[in-house]
Amino acid sequence: MTSSPDVILHQGARSEPERFRIVPARHHARTAGTIFGIVVLAAVLNSVLGNPRWGWDVFAEWFFDPAVLAGLGRTLLLTLLGAACGFALGTVLALARVSSSPLLSALSWGFVWLFRSIPLIVLLLLINNLGYLYETITLGVPFTGIEFLSFPTTQTITPFMAAVIGLTLNMGAFSAEMIRGGILSVDQGQHEAAAALGLPKGRESRRIVLPQAMRAILPTAFNEIIGLAKGTSVVYILALPELFYTIQIIYRRNLEVIPLLMVATIWYVVILSVLSVVQYYVERYYARGALRTLPPDPLRRALDWAGLFPRTLARDVAQQAAVAAAPRVGAQSWSGKLPKGGAVSIRNLGKSFGANRVMDNVTLDFPSGSVTAILGQSGSGKSTLLRTINHLERADEGLIQIDGQPVGYRREGSTLYELKEPEIRRKRVDVGMVFQSFNLFPHLTVLENIIEAPIAVRGQRREDAIALAQDLLARVGLSDKAAAYPRQLSGGQQQRVAIARTLALKPKVLLFDEPTSALDPELVNEVLDVIKELAKSGTTLIIVTHEIGFAREVADRVVFMEQGRILEVGTPEKVFNRPDHPRTAEFLAKVL
Repeated sequence: MTSSPDVILHQGARSEPERFRIVPARHHARTAGTIFGIVVLAAVLNSVLGNPRWGWDVFAEWFFDPAVLAGLGRTLLLTLLGAACGFALGTVLALARVSSSPLLSALSWGFVWLFRSIPLIVLLLLINNLGYLYETITLGVPFTGIEFLSFPTTQTITPFMAAVIGLTLNMGAFSAEMIRGGILSVDQGQHEAAAALGLPKGRESRRIVLPQAMRAILPTAFNEIIGLAKGTSVVYILALPELFYTIQIIYRRNLEVIPLLMVATIWYVVILSVLSVVQYYVERYYARGALRTLPPDPLRRALDWAGLFPRTLARDVAQQAAVAAAPRVGAQSWSGKLPKGGAVSIRNLGKSFGANRVMDNVTLDFPSGSVTAILGQSGSGKSTLLRTINHLERADEGLIQIDGQPVGYRREGSTLYELKEPEIRRKRVDVGMVFQSFNLFPHLTVLENIIEAPIAVRGQRREDAIALAQDLLARVGLSDKAAAYPRQLSGGQQQRVAIARTLALKPKVLLFDEPTSALDPELVNEVLDVIKELAKSGTTLIIVTHEIGFAREVADRVVFMEQGRILEVGTPEKVFNRPDHPRTAEFLAKVL
């Protein structure tokens, strides 16, 4: 046998690794640009600091003057009140704008249209002169003459109150559109997941939608707050001595215009700088779960570098080691852990989207504890059928019952009266749904995802909900992932968390909408193993799937759909080996 001379090693000799010196690429244009920037900055600083006409001695004299500080305090107070009240009003307006009520949406739009149209200075003058239009402000019952309280307008609406009201109305109109844009940026699947878990609408908005919307809202919101801090100078029209008006009064007396303007400028720069730091940390807070790992913040890096807080990194390493060492418990039997399955009855169900008939006279029965696989090509109505069972989609006609109770309706004879949304959500908890794209809440940890609905919907104590969540995570083999965020998990792990989250409500019926279609092939089995164990639990399972082998192994019944109709129902052995309908045979011939 021969070897290339380049790779021959003498017997007994040991090869030493060749060491290379790495020379980074040189960026001459970048270096030149840096030098140019330094020169320009030095020239500007020399021009400003070296010119005695800037009056830096006068600047130093007035920068901390009590009158200036009083004006600064008034500016900060106006900014705080205008921003807090404006964003509170804007949140209400945004929620009204996206609500299903046409009247509320129209009123919100009208408010935003009006107060975005009126210049702030005009609005302030109008509010300050309301006493000319209305002598008193009265609280009572309209159109009856009944009065509870009455105040003179001129004494109630002082210049300061007029400024707060004007800034609030102006900020409310602009912030409403910012918040509405943030709400619209939240994926629709998040709304559907919250609805499927039965979360009340208010809690959905507060815990699920708004925290995610904040990432889109915050950059523009802080721009508006910074603009508001500077825009408070317009209240000088009301002779209100905030920072800018105070500076004007002073330089009109001593004629030192430039130094006093620099006093105002530097204070505005300080305000902006503080707000920018606050913005960074607020955005970082709401970035939880948006990134796989948040980089250390500048303060923490500085403390670690200076050795002032040397244990931060060691503590993180210890926590990561503890998580890595946590026991990994595989999927366990669910027998005795879940309630008895509900019997689902569907009669003459019909549903159309415009001219497209997606379900046509569907009649099916799913016995208690049964496992049913629904097959069919894309667009055959499988997912829509699932979504009508838990009333995420309203059927146009027909009746769906679970254990003899209509889903989403109150029945009186042959008439069905749709329930109010809060009642629908309360009843929906008995019908759990696992989505194709997981729809985990990205800003909540795995543990928080699972305990949210039991606490809000079932009224469980937090301690009991956590214990249940830990048990569920052990059963899906994810005991060590309780503190992780969804983005830090693989697709298979996310789907198993989604299953655990649904099971936390202990539903009678479990709906699976293509639970493995969004997964890589090698991750499919870890999800299917959990569903196989669930199939032995006695809970009613209805599974839309393209996994023919899985359906053959797990299901006790198979349903084949085509163009919104049920073409075939039978045991896996019968449907897969001896289908009655030629379209079923044609479909199976392509996928088997």
